[in-house]
Amino acid sequence: MVEQLTITRLGNRGDGFADTPQGTVYVPYTLPGEVVAAEPVAGHPDRAQLVSVEKPSPERVTPISPHFGVCGGCALQHWALAPQLAWKRQKIVDALAHEHIEAVVAAIVDAHGAGRRRITLHARRANGVLRVGFAAARAHTIVAIDRCPILAPAMDGCIPAAWAVAEAIQGSKPLDIQVTATNNGLDIDVRGCGAIDAATTARLAAIAAKHRLARLTRHGELIAQTAPPAITIGGATLILPPGAFLQATQAGEETLTQTVLAFADKAKAVADLFCGVGPFALRLARQARGTAIDSDRAAVAALEGAAKGTKGLKPVTAQTRDLFRNPLVASELKAFDAVVFDPPRQGAEAQARELAKSAVPLVIGVSCDPVTFARDAGILIAGGYALTRVVPVDQFRYSSHVELVAAFTRQR
Repeated sequence: MVEQLTITRLGNRGDGFADTPQGTVYVPYTLPGEVVAAEPVAGHPDRAQLVSVEKPSPERVTPISPHFGVCGGCALQHWALAPQLAWKRQKIVDALAHEHIEAVVAAIVDAHGAGRRRITLHARRANGVLRVGFAAARAHTIVAIDRCPILAPAMDGCIPAAWAVAEAIQGSKPLDIQVTATNNGLDIDVRGCGAIDAATTARLAAIAAKHRLARLTRHGELIAQTAPPAITIGGATLILPPGAFLQATQAGEETLTQTVLAFADKAKAVADLFCGVGPFALRLARQARGTAIDSDRAAVAALEGAAKGTKGLKPVTAQTRDLFRNPLVASELKAFDAVVFDPPRQGAEAQARELAKSAVPLVIGVSCDPVTFARDAGILIAGGYALTRVVPVDQFRYSSHVELVAAFTRQR
């Protein structure tokens, strides 16, 4: 039964909240102040599906993608950019307040730039029909797409290439197709298909040549390569490992790293923890000796190779180590006058506890999750650090995600 609801605020994932006598109801793709017609979702009394907007917000805009509202990749294309950015900044303020932390939170930096430079497409075959695209919102079905307007120009051709790869792999197993833009073309890694025979390998190699892919791999194993899938980090050239993690946009990486460099401008010995392929470590090496640590062995090896092949860098020591289970302890941290940590969404609680015991003068946190960042910040503050500045960065336009860089200084 369709009912009329008034949206009062947005939840953490960008859904509209409506307060009813039965409790809060979540309605995706709505905005504060709107009156909407919505239909309850069967089996979920706290959720409703938008039917129509009866009284739109003045901040409502026309989505840029025809797939918006069905595809689960974006949550906020219906919202004007300025209030969207302000809401993301406020998420950081609220997460800090929840931990009773006061801090200077700067204006948010829009780092969408040219658009996304990496995506993971999903391919599913059911009843003989292949679909390649993104997962539907809160569902396991795949929304087939032929274009995506949030992608950078360097990603041109990635969707037809992904369709061709999926069509070449027979069988019903679900596939994840990660595509990354590199200096020499698209780099594709396919996962989920299991072992493939010689005929399939030949078909995939032909597709790689036709679509001028820099490289095509399956679970990291090489199928075809026309050129090294290289990226430039600062002045260093790095060959990407298959399926490697990169910041979502080039502008996002540059904004984050320039902020880190500004915070660490006087440091002489820096540890880069959860370093990945080294966007911070390789740039910091222009001004400071570095130690870069991550659990991803291939990423660490790629970073090490790029550092050795680049002139003008100070020494960079790269290590493979699981910092969740085996964080650097206070005695090891004595060697550094600054530490950068950029963990996954779950944060770096174990490492934060060791940092809190240390005497490192400067700690720089980079995070894509305000809630886990606030938890880790609370640990550092309880250990004697002051959170002196927080810079929000938005490289995830139209999603509910936001990034940040923060500086902590040891109090005497």
